[in-house]
Amino acid sequence: MKINDVILHAVTKIVVFIILTLAIYLFLSGHHSPGGGFVGGLVLASAFVLLYLAFDIETVQKGIPFDFKLVAALGAFIAAASGLGAVFFGASFLSQAFDYFDLPILGQTELATVTVFEAGVALAVVGTVVTIILSISEDV
Repeated sequence: MKINDVILHAVTKIVVFIILTLAIYLFLSGHHSPGGGFVGGLVLASAFVLLYLAFDIETVQKGIPFDFKLVAALGAFIAAASGLGAVFFGASFLSQAFDYFDLPILGQTELATVTVFEAGVALAVVGTVVTIILSISEDV
């Protein structure tokens, strides 16, 4: 790590917050407009990659102690399990359901089962991209 990276570290912390906010927005708007789990996962992975570039790998892994291979496997499991959930209710594989609910603070809100599938896709994408980037960085 370089000695005088104060500006880089300060700007990275702000930019990562903005990227994380954009990733959440893209994830939540995915089933009504462009976005969703894949794009939200890519944007979220870019935040992790920026952290790894600005700080060293050991520092980031102390703050975020995840094994991203397990994150990718968990995401693939969640995506597949959400498809199997429909089978248990007599629908075809990966069928989705939605309904509108009156939530206390949010008012009338649509809740859809596709969000669970999209969360699995997002985790699988984040885990895969960060694992690839980390394995490339180990070879250098």
